[in-house]
Order: sequence, then structure tokens, then C-alpha cells
Amino acid sequence: MVDHLKCLCESMIRHIGQTVTIFTTSGGLSGSGFTGVLLSVDMNCVRLLADIGAPPACPIGSACTDVMTPHGIDNDEGMFWGNPLGAVCVIPLCAIAVFTHSAI
Repeated sequence: MVDHLKCLCESMIRHIGQTVTIFTTSGGLSGSGFTGVLLSVDMNCVRLLADIGAPPACPIGSACTDVMTPHGIDNDEGMFWGNPLGAVCVIPLCAIAVFTHSAI
């Protein structure tokens, strides 16, 4: 592995579990950066929880009247297209331009 990528990887490992922002060398919206909780770092890529899932729509179980679907809740007002697990971004280490984290 190239020395600067190894250094970046070692630096990022210390921030697993913290909220970070990663800017990539790509264009479009992905070049605007990804902010989320750093889940894992390996020699090839990082995994970032970028969109933490919403709480359960019906935490009390069967008392809810809406019907659950694989994508959310089907109710009379229309579909709620929520992702209960969140969104994980897998970013190649070689595509990272800037890695930012809190100083404290």
C-alpha cells in the first residue's frame, strides 16, 4: 500500500465510532462529502453510516393499525419510504481527498 494511504488508514482507525466527514475526489453530489458515523476501516475502503435509520414506526407491536411493508408503512395517506436500518457508504481509500473529524 502506498505510504500516504497507510497513514490515512491508521489515522481513521482512531476515529471509529465517531461522526466524521469524508470528501472524495469524485464529482457531483458525492464530491460534496459524506458525514456519518465511521463504522470500519480496512486497507481498501471505509464504511460510514451516513443516514441513521428512523425509530420503529410502531414500537408497541400489534397495536398499530398500519400495515408494514418491506419499505416502510402503507397507510391511507400514502407510502412512507423509510429505511429502518440507515444507509452505509462504502468509500475506497484511494478516492478520499479529505478526512475531517472533531478535534476533541
